[in-house]
Amino acid sequence: MKGFLCEDSLEGIFTGIYDAWDSGLGHENVRLFMKEQYEPEFFWEYEEVAPDAEKSEKVARSIRKKISGEAFRVVYRAALSAREERADVIYRFLIEGFCYGGITLRLLQKKAVADIFALSRKVANEAHQYLEFIRFEQLKNGVLFSVISPRSRVITLVAPHFADRFPEENWVIYDDVREEAAIHMAGEEWVVAEFSKAEADAFLEAQGEADGYVDLWKVFFRTISIKERENPNCQRNFLPLWYRKHMTEFL
Repeated sequence: MKGFLCEDSLEGIFTGIYDAWDSGLGHENVRLFMKEQYEPEFFWEYEEVAPDAEKSEKVARSIRKKISGEAFRVVYRAALSAREERADVIYRFLIEGFCYGGITLRLLQKKAVADIFALSRKVANEAHQYLEFIRFEQLKNGVLFSVISPRSRVITLVAPHFADRFPEENWVIYDDVREEAAIHMAGEEWVVAEFSKAEADAFLEAQGEADGYVDLWKVFFRTISIKERENPNCQRNFLPLWYRKHMTEFL
């Protein structure tokens, strides 16, 4: 049995899929693992996979051509999940996909299809919630800055929404779990860049100041609440506690 250890990126996972398929060992004899999240097992041989742009593009092209564009979007969202088995789930789905082609996404009775839908749906739901829960603070240089701590890598799913909504603003959405940020310059395309906690802290220390709108929002939040009708359990169903870490009204 052989395990292929992938780096935590779409390119890394696709390269692992390419190498596992190309190994000729048989699908039942290989598994894919995330390099930073796997637990070694007895009688297994492991091989680290270095991301390869050419191999990754071949896998991406095959998914779009042999299955569908929608299948690629499902796979892409699944790759953003924090679940440690995500690479192998994608691999098992592609085994079915390359066999059944365009109808694969309708074969929900197959475990591999159901599994990837579950991963994809969870990531999509988290990204959708962050569209509502992200809070920006205006820094003294005019940049709108937001910090999030998502379970999945949702930055590339939420950034297009804010680029469309704030096309003429300079803004940053910083993922402090993965130390990366979506950065948008006014009138330009957004990009994702590495952004360490030290860099983020230094940036905020140099540019941060009291934002009057933050205080106004807190006052508004307190004013519209009705103490006699507070229901913490119901509120947690709609707004889990772990989302509130960076939400202005809960700071």
